Amino acid sequence: MKVIIAEKPDQGATLASIFQTKKHQGYIEIYPNELFPKGAYMTWAVGHLFQLVPPEWYRPEWKQWKLETLPIIPERFQYEVERAKAKQFAIVKELLRKPEVTEIIHAGDAGREGELIVRNIIHMSGVKKPMKRLWLSSLTPKAIYEGFRQLLDEAETRNLYEEAYARACADWLVGMNASRVYSILLKQKGMNDVFSVGRVQTPTLAFIVKREKEIEQFRPEPFWEVVAAFAVNGKQYEGKWTNEEGETRIKDEQLAQKIAQFCRNKLAEIHEVKTERKTFLPPLLFNLSSLQATANKMYQFSPKKTLDILQNLYQKGIVSYPRSDSNYVTKGEAETFPDILQKLRAFPDYQPFFPLPNASILHNKRYVNEKKVTDHYAIIPTEQVVDPAKLPADERKIYDLIVRRLIAAHYEAAVFDFTTVITLVDGRARFVSKGKQQIQEGWRKVISPREDDDGALLPLLYEGEQGDVLNVRVKVGKTQPPKRYTEGQLITLMKTAGKFLDNEELEKVLAKTEGLGTEATRAAIITTLKERNYIEVRKNQVYATDKAKVLIEAIGDKILASPEMTAKWEQRLSEIGEGKASAAQFMEQVKKLSAKIVQDAVEMSETWDFAGLNTASIQRTTSKAALGKPVGPCKLCGGMVIDKGAFYGCANYAKTKCPFAISKKILGKTVSRANVKKLLEHGRTGVIKGFKKEGKTFDAALVWDEKEKKVTFSFAKK
Repeated sequence: MKVIIAEKPDQGATLASIFQTKKHQGYIEIYPNELFPKGAYMTWAVGHLFQLVPPEWYRPEWKQWKLETLPIIPERFQYEVERAKAKQFAIVKELLRKPEVTEIIHAGDAGREGELIVRNIIHMSGVKKPMKRLWLSSLTPKAIYEGFRQLLDEAETRNLYEEAYARACADWLVGMNASRVYSILLKQKGMNDVFSVGRVQTPTLAFIVKREKEIEQFRPEPFWEVVAAFAVNGKQYEGKWTNEEGETRIKDEQLAQKIAQFCRNKLAEIHEVKTERKTFLPPLLFNLSSLQATANKMYQFSPKKTLDILQNLYQKGIVSYPRSDSNYVTKGEAETFPDILQKLRAFPDYQPFFPLPNASILHNKRYVNEKKVTDHYAIIPTEQVVDPAKLPADERKIYDLIVRRLIAAHYEAAVFDFTTVITLVDGRARFVSKGKQQIQEGWRKVISPREDDDGALLPLLYEGEQGDVLNVRVKVGKTQPPKRYTEGQLITLMKTAGKFLDNEELEKVLAKTEGLGTEATRAAIITTLKERNYIEVRKNQVYATDKAKVLIEAIGDKILASPEMTAKWEQRLSEIGEGKASAAQFMEQVKKLSAKIVQDAVEMSETWDFAGLNTASIQRTTSKAALGKPVGPCKLCGGMVIDKGAFYGCANYAKTKCPFAISKKILGKTVSRANVKKLLEHGRTGVIKGFKKEGKTFDAALVWDEKEKKVTFSFAKK
């Protein structure tokens, strides 16, 4: 018999669903069949069953947070089973040790983390039996059957385990030492809070804080523009006064008024008409980052929400592997597209896009490129096509994005003519008009990008035509600060290590580095920054808190805030995964780095200056003893709401994804545990004074709106 170990219970159930089975506690028995003549046991992890042991496990003196105990560098890293998951580990270990079991099939997610999760279980069980690897990019019955029929030798993916293990240990070393040294030193400055520091999260946070500073330091300046309306041979259009350098903004109002006065009631002549034709190719197929960025732009979905929805769709077998970093497919996948598209044609949402201009993209290297397919190909719909109308609303939106990308890939390019007209008033004043005209709709029939209008539609104008200035007006404006990042832009920013924001293709950068984090971890990093009170997301805009500003100010320009460092780190880890670099040598470098981080922090702490930041408010709000303590009944599912640190949330989230949560801080005001208890039990709090919004302060009670299913404000009647 064989034991198959999946990464999660639902994944195990899906993999077993193509066989005749019998369910047991913690595993499924697969009856003898063509693939498993003697039968098999399907069992699973529950994500990571093991965690790296805490510092005190190695040395008792490492339990206390003291400068003299740093850096903490274990000689050999050890794992321990998570207490809540010990029962499942016992079941898996018992199955592995059964004498009739002669082979293990590793069926974790086809990636680094899946490799680590399952191999850790096997290693910690002490069982040494032959092992094969199931490697899947989709969970359709056909893909599962073929995957079991063509199992890989475990040696083919062993390097991925080495990479994941090195990553986990290295992140533990840097995070443990950096978090402790900065927390200890900042406590000496009066801030009694835990300052979590990490190899990926801290450079990401540095980008956000830098943007926050740019906004804070920005001082708006007024400017004026002169806009004229022209009539030429019965054709009317507008233009902006422009100097020889191409600037339209005038910093002196009197000068703007003089230009306007000069142009009134004068003759106008078209000096130059220049038309440039631009071709826009259909967008690439989605990888996880580009899908998260698009879903955030279109629907304001957080990256984590998009990944969770995508995981559900993958679990249903209707999209391919979610954590892919590739925008390309192999010829094998491309050969399935005509059949997939034919099925999609049957649904009303997609009927208008058929017949397709290109029946196949098999020979189109923009999409089909074996060399650019990494562990997984792009995110695409599988042959198990479903009617999007039958999916839950959020799943429908994500599935629709993926389907439309595939359809658009079979369309022609979109073509536009961009026209620039230069009009001279009285032979001297120069006005520029810009417009565009769609020549070929192409793929934009399938996907209509949300974009600023590049220019109005201009009438057909010719050089040398003459006419009159109808009217002239002076427009006043103000320079605008840089915009805050959205969560979707943060994903792109991490992907490119800050080099090419809003650029999906990234071929040159991706050839060298993964950027900050990986496809699988970026959403979690942003969630971590929220949970640790470093960022707040309001109306899809990311704000840095004072706690974040303090930390980044303390770290300064040292290596911890450098995206280049972590990008190079990712590159070295990838080389370990490819068998081109030594994990042991990498870890030696990380140990030296950890010592350097501690040394740098101690030296720099003498010159720290947090002027202008509210350091007094940065205090630990929840003791460890309060974490997990019940507060009251959940308003959505009736479960128990518990203290989760920065917020109160439903204890059923892990099981049912119940989203009920109340932040401990709302509009700058701390909401007490007593008030949350009142809200849960009676539907409203007492009046809370001092909420702040847009510079104004107000008092209100928090109430539960049963119709809207959310917490809202209730104002006292005047």
